[in-house]
Amino acid sequence: MTLEERLSSEFGLRADYTQNIITLIDEGNTIPFIARYRKEMHGSCDDQVLREFADRLKYLRNLDEEKAKVQKVITEQGKWTDELAKALSAAMTLTEVEDIYRPYKPKRKTRASVAIAKGLEPLADILQAQRKDVDIYAEAEKFLTEEVASVSDAIAGAKDIVAERISDSAELRKELREILATKGFISCTLLEHEGNLTYETYSGFKQEVKTLPSHRILAINRGENEKCLKVEILIDEKLTIPVIEKYFKRDNQNTNALMDEVIADAYERLLFPSLERECRNNLTDVADEQAIKMFEVNLRPLLLESPLKNNIIMGFDPGYHNGCKIAVIDKHGAVLDTTVVYPTPPRNKTEEALEKLKNMIEKNKVDIIAIGNGTASKESEIFVAELIKQVSRPVSYAVVSEAGASVYSASKLAAEEFPDYDVNLRSAVSIARRLQDPLAELIKIDVKSIGVGQYQHDMPQNRLTEVLTGVVEDCVNSVGVDLNTASPSLLSYVSGLNMSIAKNIVDFRTKKKGFKSREELLSVPKLGPKAYEQCAGFLRVVGGENVLDNTAVHPESYDAARKLLRIFSLSEEDVKNNNLILLPKMVEQKGEEKVAEECGIGVPTLNDITNELLKPGRDIRESMPKPVLRSDVIHMEDLKEGMVFSGVVRNVVDFGAFVDIGVHQDGLVHISQLSDSFVKHPSDVVKVGDVVDVKVTGVDLAKKRISLTMKGIDK
Repeated sequence: MTLEERLSSEFGLRADYTQNIITLIDEGNTIPFIARYRKEMHGSCDDQVLREFADRLKYLRNLDEEKAKVQKVITEQGKWTDELAKALSAAMTLTEVEDIYRPYKPKRKTRASVAIAKGLEPLADILQAQRKDVDIYAEAEKFLTEEVASVSDAIAGAKDIVAERISDSAELRKELREILATKGFISCTLLEHEGNLTYETYSGFKQEVKTLPSHRILAINRGENEKCLKVEILIDEKLTIPVIEKYFKRDNQNTNALMDEVIADAYERLLFPSLERECRNNLTDVADEQAIKMFEVNLRPLLLESPLKNNIIMGFDPGYHNGCKIAVIDKHGAVLDTTVVYPTPPRNKTEEALEKLKNMIEKNKVDIIAIGNGTASKESEIFVAELIKQVSRPVSYAVVSEAGASVYSASKLAAEEFPDYDVNLRSAVSIARRLQDPLAELIKIDVKSIGVGQYQHDMPQNRLTEVLTGVVEDCVNSVGVDLNTASPSLLSYVSGLNMSIAKNIVDFRTKKKGFKSREELLSVPKLGPKAYEQCAGFLRVVGGENVLDNTAVHPESYDAARKLLRIFSLSEEDVKNNNLILLPKMVEQKGEEKVAEECGIGVPTLNDITNELLKPGRDIRESMPKPVLRSDVIHMEDLKEGMVFSGVVRNVVDFGAFVDIGVHQDGLVHISQLSDSFVKHPSDVVKVGDVVDVKVTGVDLAKKRISLTMKGIDK
């Protein structure tokens, strides 16, 4: 099966679609560009499928490269055979390729290599063959030398060689690997350690390897790394030893005892330790991918949360000794005012803080207060609720995740953006902007610091960064970017651009006092035709010379868009004036395929153009749930079983979802409480940012835990 055939089979794609995607990727096209503007070439696959396809393509090409390397090395050793060629061709994973290569791989000094150096390999051949016509002990006398002083030494060396051969058997390893994965158990023992209370759950823990959930694997790994847990794989030798005997044991009275010793040694010293490491590594790899997938699933809706446009927002960064840092931003995110107040312990200057902030709210006409959810957040929330009662303006507040805000505040980027503000005030600005436009602000932060998912610091960091950066790119490009207001950070995530070109764009628009058309991008230094092709459709020019520049219609399709308008006697003025509400119906009545043919495009592109012409400047985030705004605070002590709240999903993990109900401490809806129906994974039911109704089922004040359910709530 060729690489193309395998990808077509795995992704359920037509052969021509598969080949087209490979060609598009190899030509340097970005995933957002391929997903949006080359739909006819791949059957309208979405960006997530295309990223999975690209990952798989990379893996399979790497697999082919490894096969070629292995064949080359074995051929150079003069040991290449038809059997090896057949086995290597059939290998479907890198692990299988490694198994085939293992016997021919240069090894460090081992007991077997020492025995081979002493000339004992022919004796090992005789022992492994278990010939009935040969007395192995008599044969061993022929191998006595200065280095091999006795028969027992010769036999011991031969046994070491055969044991290593057994361990290197690709077919045997594959079968034993499967047994460990399907019949093995993972066992944990709690060790004496100051942090072991965290892992009490795993004292005497034992569970089948095949049923172990990803979050538990990661917890066990962390406990082991912190030296709180001893972890091992258990397997009944009655399931494994007979398999080795099937491959290597013959019924020979002369060698049975020796081969039993060889098999036991091969299993205990070489095979099992190696396969146990493999099993643990495989479990970790799967758990890592699942955890990274959860980051991906959580990050997407977080970035696409509905912005609070056209509001004056006060950012409130809570603190104790150093006070609460305040920053007010206008409707465009520019800073209007800043200060520091001390309403929290140890200073408790509540009245002074109230007066100062009341004046600031009135002066700047503040609409909403964004409170960071970090240190002193609860006390700050209580203070803000009282503040709101004392101002004449209608003001509400929202609690905003400040994950990564401190990282951003101390970054070079923040210093360039706010050179006159100290680190703490930059954080307050960031908190306010996160509420005003989550996507534009969050992309400035290292994606690993955004705070969604679990065990982020235990993940393979390069892989985590790669996946999360892909999510950011998809989100930025699906929303589109205002060419005349976007920061370099935001522009750098646009298809085909990087930070260097993004800064050139900002410099160019500053000199030219703004872009009047997309075409002007071709005058930006280092932005060539290829980059223009990739980025143009994702950049918007609001109020420019061409109304199409404020849509996701790609410049390459402008002629098709104008043909579409002419077919129905419409104009670009109708687009500007939003007079195209009947266009989809007109297209449907005339026939999509016929209209697409007249325009010289495919039906998917026709549908995209039609939707874009209906509402230039459309922001897909407008249809997302709005942030929950509050004017009063609830205390955890006030919660009673049976209370029902409207809350916001803050994080989704393998075992449930954490929901903010306005009590500072998020409550957990366990996976079993998400629905009356069976739930395979929480992400099938809820996503970050969802507004959900929940009922309190338990409150543990000592452990600060709130248990919630989404079942049995009267709507």
